[in-house]
Amino acid sequence: MDEPITIEEFKRVQLRVATVREAQPVPKSSKLLKLTIDLGDETRTLVAGIAETYAPEQLVGRQIVIVANLQPAMIRGIVSEGMLLAADVDDTAILISPDREVPNGSVVR
Repeated sequence: MDEPITIEEFKRVQLRVATVREAQPVPKSSKLLKLTIDLGDETRTLVAGIAETYAPEQLVGRQIVIVANLQPAMIRGIVSEGMLLAADVDDTAILISPDREVPNGSVVR
């Protein structure tokens, strides 16, 4: 197990629910998808390494959990404005989602 973090460090992470509005493959990548997500009060772009598990059409309309306050990163020429949460099961990404629909932007705690 990695070194534990304090509760104060954990409180800094803003986890929020978003709905995927668009999903498309990232050119020249078999692993990456470009997602347009709805956070309720804003729309963002995420780049996620989930293309080997999910086809774009499986994601549109689906709610996901993201780290909303992650510093943006440039990935394959696309600014990624957050990170989605997924379980890693035998090197397969399994998305983390609420068990029923909630308002976009809902805080996960």
